[in-house]
Amino acid sequence: MTVFTIGFTKKTASDFFSLIKKNNIDFLIDVRLNNKSQLAGFTKGDDLRFFLNELCNCEYKHCDNLAPTKELLNAYQEKKIDWDKYEKQYKTLINERGNIDSFFEDCAKYNNIALLCSEPTANHCHRRLLAELICKSYPNLVVKHI
Repeated sequence: MTVFTIGFTKKTASDFFSLIKKNNIDFLIDVRLNNKSQLAGFTKGDDLRFFLNELCNCEYKHCDNLAPTKELLNAYQEKKIDWDKYEKQYKTLINERGNIDSFFEDCAKYNNIALLCSEPTANHCHRRLLAELICKSYPNLVVKHI
């Protein structure tokens, strides 16, 4: 199984869905805290589910239990904590929630999954951290950031 990570910011709908199709992603997991914001554009919850199914034959699931808490995200965005502290706190949060095993159970039947967030690159995004945690538990997985 390959675990892709993708952000939608700075991508057109055409670019975004082309990447999903090109990489044969069959299951997209939305790891945003809020998938209903007006800023989400073409990736707004129910719209995204429809577009993925119709355009890419890809299933969709929103898993806010894989997102940072609102408090943690705000602390980082408001520069109350730096990236290193955010990274440590996010990893601790995910480990405490114990979501990695249930994540893999949800995904076992798929070949290519994608973790979606809004950040244009994975460098300073929790989707990269989540992919690293998943691969730590399941080292046979391959991660690709698109």
